[in-house]
Amino acid sequence: MKVFILGAGTWGTALGGVLHDNNHEIVLWHVEENIARDMELSRINPNLPDYRIPDEIKITNEFDHIENSDIILITVPSQFIRDVIQKLPPTRKDAIFVFGSKGIENNSLLRISQVINQFSGISYDRIVALSGPSHAEEVCVKLPTAVVSASKNFHAARFVQKIFNNNFFRVYSSNDIVGVEIGGAVKNVIAIAAGICDGVGYGHNTTAALITRGLAEITRLGVSLGGEKETFFGLSGLGDLIVTANSSLSRNRYVGENIGKGKTLTEVLSSMNMIAEGVKTSQSVHDLVLRHGVEMPISEQIYAVLFDEKDPKKAINDLMTRAPIDEKF
Repeated sequence: MKVFILGAGTWGTALGGVLHDNNHEIVLWHVEENIARDMELSRINPNLPDYRIPDEIKITNEFDHIENSDIILITVPSQFIRDVIQKLPPTRKDAIFVFGSKGIENNSLLRISQVINQFSGISYDRIVALSGPSHAEEVCVKLPTAVVSASKNFHAARFVQKIFNNNFFRVYSSNDIVGVEIGGAVKNVIAIAAGICDGVGYGHNTTAALITRGLAEITRLGVSLGGEKETFFGLSGLGDLIVTANSSLSRNRYVGENIGKGKTLTEVLSSMNMIAEGVKTSQSVHDLVLRHGVEMPISEQIYAVLFDEKDPKKAINDLMTRAPIDEKF
């Protein structure tokens, strides 16, 4: 297959390596011309310095060859997808659009599949989400990883499953794209909360409770938006939440941990050269809570910490002193 990857960040680079190993023809696109040129010459992504990009992968800042691609793979941060989609030249009428980005667009509150559909005219039957617990750093060195391919069109989900699946990158299929998208996006908010707990010095009990009740919130929101409850206990829900909330490779956990240690959001973000999707997603989740009336106390406290400068310890105390309730998912 001919695959054009929109986004030469760590995840686009890693997935390009998976597809190259599966004998597909890859073009890797970066929004900045100078970075694309440097990567093409050095065969190194600056954020993956120990991984050499195979020589057969073309790296570019142009949209050359996209019109002949079988698959358009989108890995740019969720808040930039609309801009990138609107700049694309015409693509094949049967091309499959796959996205590995995780987020909910601010203001519009659209999921990524909705952004692609509304601003490109691509049918939902040709849109596939690829999501799950998958740090690029581990995929690049071929550590066993499992993700899920989801689409309203089961045939498209299974087609993408076959394209990506190999002996170190296992892909399951699903037709619950809503649940897969919400799980992948909102777990980043809970991962920030987990980082905050570690940053202020709380222990494993706290993190375990946070992950469990965070999953309840993700499930509650996802089901209210049309997702299937079972999806949130799978790879794109519980699986992705576990790895993002616990791993030192998690950007979102890093943000939370440093805020827990007393840094401001501005200070933390200015020190990073990659994007933590959970920060923007927290704003979208807050707006979804207001729109749909879904109870999400952890997510709301994280919003208050990030954007209202609420003290993290006060936020956790407010969660702990809420009126007792039954445990429900």
